[in-house]
Amino acid sequence: MAPSLKCLDTKIGRSAAWLCLAAGALLSSIAGIGNASAQAKLPLIRDAEIEALLKDYTAPLFKAAGLGKGAVDVYIVNDDRFNAFVTDRRMFINTGTLKKAEVPNEVIGVIAHETGHIVGGHQIRFRDRVNQANVFAALSVLAGAGAIALGGDGGGEVGKALALGGQSAILRDLLAYKRSEESAADNSGVDLLTKTGQSARGMLTTFERFNKELLFSGRKIDPYAMSHPMPRERFALLEEIAANSPHFGRTDTPALQLRHDMARAKIVAYEGNGGDLQSMFRNDPIGPAARYGLAIALFLRGSTGEALPIIQKLLKEQPKNPYLYEILGEMLLRDRRAKEAVTAFGKAVSLDKYKSGLLRALYGHALLETGDPAMVEKAITEIKGGLSRDPGNSAGYGLLARAYNASGEPDLARSAAAQEAYQAFQFKDAKRLAKLAQPKLKTGSPEWLRMQDIIDYKPAKK
Repeated sequence: MAPSLKCLDTKIGRSAAWLCLAAGALLSSIAGIGNASAQAKLPLIRDAEIEALLKDYTAPLFKAAGLGKGAVDVYIVNDDRFNAFVTDRRMFINTGTLKKAEVPNEVIGVIAHETGHIVGGHQIRFRDRVNQANVFAALSVLAGAGAIALGGDGGGEVGKALALGGQSAILRDLLAYKRSEESAADNSGVDLLTKTGQSARGMLTTFERFNKELLFSGRKIDPYAMSHPMPRERFALLEEIAANSPHFGRTDTPALQLRHDMARAKIVAYEGNGGDLQSMFRNDPIGPAARYGLAIALFLRGSTGEALPIIQKLLKEQPKNPYLYEILGEMLLRDRRAKEAVTAFGKAVSLDKYKSGLLRALYGHALLETGDPAMVEKAITEIKGGLSRDPGNSAGYGLLARAYNASGEPDLARSAAAQEAYQAFQFKDAKRLAKLAQPKLKTGSPEWLRMQDIIDYKPAKK
């Protein structure tokens, strides 16, 4: 859990407050018509503060879309590009989107568009379209093979042209269909923003950004070979609708803007680029977000003594901010002041309206670091409570294993270690540990059943 560790597949530093992991996700692929979904590894980031901010961005839109609580899982991807995408009921938002969007409304516009895809069932319909295209692609190849059977060089060239031409036409049809879905999601996004009393200006800003990037790139783009409409075209189609929406002139509240800026500052600080941090807040270099980013950057560089006063001053300005207490706890742990860290993390947990499982696990971590045997049972309670809300937190299971060892329960410690390995996709180690732990556990207990699940698990073949 030390901040000096590095995340897998990412340059961002790892700390207990900011966890990174590589996870498998099924991504739709137009390029491989014969294999509509490809397995790809995504560097996912876990951070209680940014996750809470995204919940506040997504909740009104999901409600307006008729999506029940918990119906859509939202993930943060460590990718500097301005992008977001959905697969079924999963939404992925790049850190680059959060970092580059100067106002919350721009991110909210992106989320509204992606929610439009979910509501429209576009992923399912597109998969059906791809499956249908596979049939026609096969027929096209067979037709080409028939021409080749005519014999002679001329017949062979005609056959190749038929096969390739048929597949090219199918690909273009798929791309045209995909562009129509994107346009539909744009319109749905504006509708959702209107229903929730929010401006669609952020969506237009996004298309303006994409258009500038396209112009600066100097590339010649075939609009018929694109999966999305051209940015200028999208802007033109939505400009009148967005501008005439009743809330177009509405701006984000100062409180939400501050939270957004602090999340951006945290992302840049963890990337380790001080120049970006200065550039981002050049108009307010001593504002709270700039100071927050500076404090985190100093902490990650090992200058805890310089970072602590900055966070303590910010806490006087924002005494109800749970994430300032979280980073304070991190700093105190680094400074070997575990008892003070316990107080800080306890305050973070009590102020957190979303009751993040990550924060409760960190609270348990601080209790363990005191070295006080009387604190071990409370640490186990807090870590288990965190894991019950966030069972995907592999580092939390590692802490639980430590806590069980400290309490003299090696079999439960081994079972927790098996779950840590499983959540980290280390299936071989997970099965080995589960087989060692299960015989010592009470048959039918939750831990015993979980070990059986791990033993029985068979990773999907690539």
